[in-house]
Amino acid sequence: MNQPVNADLERSASAFEARQFKVYTHRQLDKIEALQSLPEDLRFDMRVVSQVLPFRVNEYVIEELIDWDNVPADPVFQLTFPQRGMLRPEHFDEVAELVRRDASTAEMKPVIERVRSELNPHPAGQMDLNLPLLDGEPLPGMQHKYRETVLFFPSQGQVCHSYCTFCFRWAQFVGDKELKFASSEAGSLHRYLAEHTEVRDLLMTGGDPMVMKAKHLRQYLEGLMAPELDHVQDIRIGTKSLTFWPYRFVTDPDAEDILELFRELTAAGKHVAFMAHFNHWKEMDTPICREAIRRIRATGAEIRTQAPLLKHINDDAEQWAKMWTTQVRLGMIPYYMFVERDTGARHYFEVPLVRAYEIYREAIKTVPGLARTARGPSMSADPGKVEIQGVAEIKGEKVFVLRFIQGRDNDWVQRPFFAKYDENATWLNHLEPALGESEFFYEAEFAAMKDDKQALIMKAS
Repeated sequence: MNQPVNADLERSASAFEARQFKVYTHRQLDKIEALQSLPEDLRFDMRVVSQVLPFRVNEYVIEELIDWDNVPADPVFQLTFPQRGMLRPEHFDEVAELVRRDASTAEMKPVIERVRSELNPHPAGQMDLNLPLLDGEPLPGMQHKYRETVLFFPSQGQVCHSYCTFCFRWAQFVGDKELKFASSEAGSLHRYLAEHTEVRDLLMTGGDPMVMKAKHLRQYLEGLMAPELDHVQDIRIGTKSLTFWPYRFVTDPDAEDILELFRELTAAGKHVAFMAHFNHWKEMDTPICREAIRRIRATGAEIRTQAPLLKHINDDAEQWAKMWTTQVRLGMIPYYMFVERDTGARHYFEVPLVRAYEIYREAIKTVPGLARTARGPSMSADPGKVEIQGVAEIKGEKVFVLRFIQGRDNDWVQRPFFAKYDENATWLNHLEPALGESEFFYEAEFAAMKDDKQALIMKAS
């Protein structure tokens, strides 16, 4: 039954010429030909910011996705190239002074490390609260925040084909081992999952798992077809590859091996969800991207889409509506609109929660029903995923109506709660309880959870 499908995919791949993957980092900024026509001060700003925040871009993005006549406003340019405003003025000035006088690496290192430490490199309890234990020992490279879901960070996938300037996992990519988490222990992953039968959902994440060779991805996923892991029904792969390198699924040497792995997993009864990160409809506008989408869907895997709401890139309801309707037309499922996380260049990209809700509502009411599957705006905060459901007036008080989509305690999920209306708030910790409450309903329980987890970690260490 697979033969006609495989033959069809082979024929379609032959219509596309294989492309060599060529990437540039901050050390090769001056080698990017397209930048040479930009003003010198703009290029200097890029040099400064890329000392602190990770920069990596490939030729496909440069040549196919960016409209260089619209730089610096072009959304994909903003998505991939450093901008001065991505650092606080005091941070920018301090690093710029070192760059101007060509300071040594030894002199720059402590300054850059201090600036990075002030950018909240690991939000939402990633390094402690989410850390699982096996035989009483911490498991680096894994996170278990929600009961049914485990996140795994394969060591071979802790890089991306290009880097997003807003990335909330930017600390993974700056070369500091203290800020990075990853694992190459497929055996530990499988053993942990076997011992935790409440887990139904494994999310492979990074970085980007799709930078891995097919043989390495198989090492982690093939074992999930064993009988003792029947309870792990959903396999999610978080990736930006359909934007940054769709050739991965069409002309790369092991493209067919990746697709075959997806076919095997779906044939074994696993639900494979390809979690595609798209920030703008332009990213889906190339023939190679659309072919990659078609090929993935032909394996039986589904593609769900998600993105944060970002100033300078997509803070416009029409752009979201066009993006969601384009995704549905291509056979994908809009899944999440996120609020930009409280880390990295957050101040450059963040949008007030009031405005985020307005954009979501304006976009969602203009799209057909099949595109109304996108949830949001959602904050992936310490206690869980909190959705802004609207603004209302209750007992004469203007409030945000909130609910947990996911919570560290399942009893929190779908329970509505209320926060005082605040035009400037951009994150959950900016909000205060409404209607005379002294704290949100989950806060005491969450504080106890944190104390218990810290005690466990201390005991383990």
